[in-house]
Amino acid sequence: MMLRYALRTVRHRKGGFLGAFLALMCAAALITACGTLLETGLRGTIATERYAATPVVVSADQNVHQTIVKQKKGKTKTKHKAKPIAERAWLPETLGTRLGEVPGADHVIPELTFLAEPLTPTGTGDRTPYGHAWDSAALTPYTLTNGTPPQASSDLVVDRFLADRAHLKPGDRLTVQSTQSPRTYRITGIAVPAGDGIRHQTSLFFSAEEARRLAAHPGQVTAFGVVPAKGTDPATLKGSVAKALHGTTAQISAGDERGPVEFLDAAAARVKLVSMGGAMGGTSLLVAVLVVVGTFALSVQQRHRELALLRAIAATPGQVRKLLGREALLVGAAAGVAGSLAGLPLGGWLHGRFVAMGAVPATLQHTAGVFPVFAAVAATLFGAWAAARVSSRRIARIRPAEALAEARTERTRPAWGRILAGLVLLAGGVVLVALLSVLRTEPASTPVTFLAVVVLASAVALLGPLLVRAAAAILGTPLRLSGPGGKLAAANLRGNAARMASVVTPLTLLIGMTCTVLFVQPTLGDAARSQAREGIRADWVLAAQGPGVPAQAAQQLRTDQDVATEVVRTTVRVGLDKYAAQGVTPAGLIRTWDPDVTAGSLAKLTNDTVAVSELAADQLHLKPGSRLKLTLGDGTPATLTVAAVYAKGLGFGDLTMAHDLVARHVDNPLAATVLVSTPRSQEELSAAVRKFPGVRVVSPATADSLQAERQQANAEVNYLAMGLVLAFTAIAVGNTLAMSVSERVREFAMLRLAGATRRQVLRMLRTEALSVLLLATALGSGIALAVLTAFSVGMTGRAAPAITPLVYVAVVAGAGLIALVASALPGRVALKGRPVTVATARE
Repeated sequence: MMLRYALRTVRHRKGGFLGAFLALMCAAALITACGTLLETGLRGTIATERYAATPVVVSADQNVHQTIVKQKKGKTKTKHKAKPIAERAWLPETLGTRLGEVPGADHVIPELTFLAEPLTPTGTGDRTPYGHAWDSAALTPYTLTNGTPPQASSDLVVDRFLADRAHLKPGDRLTVQSTQSPRTYRITGIAVPAGDGIRHQTSLFFSAEEARRLAAHPGQVTAFGVVPAKGTDPATLKGSVAKALHGTTAQISAGDERGPVEFLDAAAARVKLVSMGGAMGGTSLLVAVLVVVGTFALSVQQRHRELALLRAIAATPGQVRKLLGREALLVGAAAGVAGSLAGLPLGGWLHGRFVAMGAVPATLQHTAGVFPVFAAVAATLFGAWAAARVSSRRIARIRPAEALAEARTERTRPAWGRILAGLVLLAGGVVLVALLSVLRTEPASTPVTFLAVVVLASAVALLGPLLVRAAAAILGTPLRLSGPGGKLAAANLRGNAARMASVVTPLTLLIGMTCTVLFVQPTLGDAARSQAREGIRADWVLAAQGPGVPAQAAQQLRTDQDVATEVVRTTVRVGLDKYAAQGVTPAGLIRTWDPDVTAGSLAKLTNDTVAVSELAADQLHLKPGSRLKLTLGDGTPATLTVAAVYAKGLGFGDLTMAHDLVARHVDNPLAATVLVSTPRSQEELSAAVRKFPGVRVVSPATADSLQAERQQANAEVNYLAMGLVLAFTAIAVGNTLAMSVSERVREFAMLRLAGATRRQVLRMLRTEALSVLLLATALGSGIALAVLTAFSVGMTGRAAPAITPLVYVAVVAGAGLIALVASALPGRVALKGRPVTVATARE
């Protein structure tokens, strides 16, 4: 019976349920989009390209492992954990002999993959260039359509894509920037892959000798391709290879497993997408719950008279709750299905933007199954039902006579339970802010940052009526002095605090969340750049437009009086924990670099020592003389002695090692920057490095500006990720305001009959909207300031959040525009009818 009544109510009150439907639909779309990102990270396909003709691929282990043994109540529990390393791991070349003896193996093809960027005006488009030995062309296979294979060290074969793009042909010369100095090669042939499976890379093939030189890993290979003998099943061959390599750390891949071996960046992006999708989805869900509960509360408040009459004609509290619950489920089901279907293309668009920004490689294909859709519909249904239950607590619990009385006039004070819950959430928000001030790593602080904003906004939602009344008391006199519209607005703020509070909450969330999103990254980035500026003593900096600065360019500048410090960056693991690291040239280091050493000395920095930041020293309990076991970028274990501890870890990374040690264990050994201390002029230095394409001499200030641009590009990914949440919140603000104004049609008609002009009513609406905006701005700005200050204290050690005044004004202006438009448009529609007709119409 209740379902039938609920259907009739929804059918006859379509306008009343439209606001709740829009809020739920947007929430479902947002959850679905985040779910597709999460699913892509978990199950996204990475199709193989170069290994298409090789059924079985043997590669090195790309993870660092840790086994934890715990004794509990006489039982032994063993846990195995693994985390990916940052660079490509290599295999010993001698494994090829063992693989060649495997039963069913026809032949084994060693593979070398290394940095090789052709220096052409047209570049390589959206394809990543790699260098290989011509011997491994059979892995795809590539076949020559023109010319001959590379024989001499100066010979080069390019693929058809690059040849067509750069208009190359056999006999032409091409300069390539690889791991050494740029070198010009003579093109001897053009190779074409079988089929059209090569879409994300372009290949440059060198002679075997030259490829080994450029790979710079003597006696090691990237992988082995094992080709089965005629009649041998690949699955059988994989099993035989696994038996032959038992006891080694080599990984055997076949079928779809080959893609992650080929595209390491795509495999690493899985973790990033899972983290990003989970964080976005969690934040979206919290925001959606807050917005949807507010929307349903406003909807129930607008129907207070109707529900009070139901109570008066003997409807029980349980029947009222069931009616509202069934209505919510009907609206939630329709909104959930529509929103989840809209969320699928939204997720695809979001993945495409991440690919365009370089945050996710195109080789990780977008996956959208049924799980995100079902999860979004389920979350929408539960959210709608829970919101209806929460919103109906008061009307279903009080006596019918009280319900009829409250339908006429609003209660003077919220329920004590609501006030207590609001105070609890406020205390929880304060605890989160305090916790944020002691968190010193970005992965730990970021989720707490946004959680604190949502929790404090939830406290505002519960304490909203009290806050609105306080604001009405403060603003009452100025509003009354502003004229008739101001007097009416002041009376509405005082007499309809609950309704106004339902508008304040999403506006507060919008301003608080937007300011937090926009200023978190600049706070961290500015602090890091400030430390870097203070710590760089160099007169000039070498920067590269390509993959990096060759070591020979730095060597060209070194003299008895001049110092050139090469800086190579990577990521290492200490246990399973990840730390940003760099390699620097120890000779003359103190002339170009000062990280503010607080213990030890940089003079002791060698291939066997390491300098650590104060944060790393604190986390790992290190001091000068301590021994540190770590895993270098390519998985090579190392044990180093701590030579120094420095304070500017935010600007220079947590670990600093000797350049030669780091450069041997990274995919790109070219320097990210070279710091130069010299009395020579910029022109003299530029002349000395002119033969290195793309390398230029800039001042430290210019280098800092370039770093700021890179940080801004990285921050855009976070802006896009949270932009959808902010867009949803902005829609919710407009939706709630429109619902609030549309419900007041009879009130406006009565004001018109009492003598108010149409212009005065609209002025009253504008004044109300601006008053609500002022309160929401104060609350949202206060929340953002508290959270950002705590974040700054924890991450940078000082209470100095980076807030751009112009951006802040734009945020408030945008929120104000939404508030004014969402109030004015429904208000004008509500004032179109004749006052007498509207005032005497049936409700």
